[in-house]
Amino acid sequence: MGAKTAVQLFTVSEFCNTPKDFATSIKKCSDIGFKAAQVSGVACLNGLKPDLSAPEAKKILDDNDMQCIITHRPWASLVDNLSYEIDFHKALDCDYIAIGGVDQNMYEHTAQGYRQWLNDARPIIAKLKENGIKFGHHNHAHEFQRTEFHGITLEDILIEEGGEDLLLEFDLYWIAHAGASVTEYLNKGKGRVPVVHLKDKEIIELSNDTHMAPIGEGVMPWSEIIPACEAAGVQWYAIEQDVCRRDPFDCLQSSWDFLTSLGV
Repeated sequence: MGAKTAVQLFTVSEFCNTPKDFATSIKKCSDIGFKAAQVSGVACLNGLKPDLSAPEAKKILDDNDMQCIITHRPWASLVDNLSYEIDFHKALDCDYIAIGGVDQNMYEHTAQGYRQWLNDARPIIAKLKENGIKFGHHNHAHEFQRTEFHGITLEDILIEEGGEDLLLEFDLYWIAHAGASVTEYLNKGKGRVPVVHLKDKEIIELSNDTHMAPIGEGVMPWSEIIPACEAAGVQWYAIEQDVCRRDPFDCLQSSWDFLTSLGV
């Protein structure tokens, strides 16, 4: 049960500011049932001289029978401190780095800007690959805006021009929020989507507002999405609820219960 379900620690980032907080949060996630984590949004692991070292974080994960399957690291650090990032991931025994999106301070969110980022990313991706580390891009909604080039989206540029070594950490909520087809994009990314992010979308009655919700408590069509994920080759389903309207650990428990009920 839960063999493919991971926790995205960004969900509980407010409880990971210190090494002690991190250890407590990992224990709580392990008690829910998680055996894998995406280490992102962990303040005590940030920077070149973090309060918690990668080997120390690895020991905490090991002590709770958990593994790190992927991280999010700043693009600037990959550009300026690539050797450090490689050593960091080897210490975590983690073979997958993703970025949370193309850095808007460095690149325009246009077709030209994304093509420039792809050009700059290729040598970094190649160096990571030499060291046994994969690289991926995580989307939000803006990547699905149409560009000036024949109406293709920015995400399409990444998929079609990024090459097989650019992996796709699809956030399925944001694909749906952008009005795009989750199943269509999973098919487009087939073979390049080892990890996806999952959360649900709750519709608030009368106001018609939407909120992020635990998986299974919203309107996302999981009976269609999960088979499409399997067909695309997804290896890990990472629960990432950016905003929780109740205790985040309770939200994680609810999402865990729903996904494991589906056999994930």
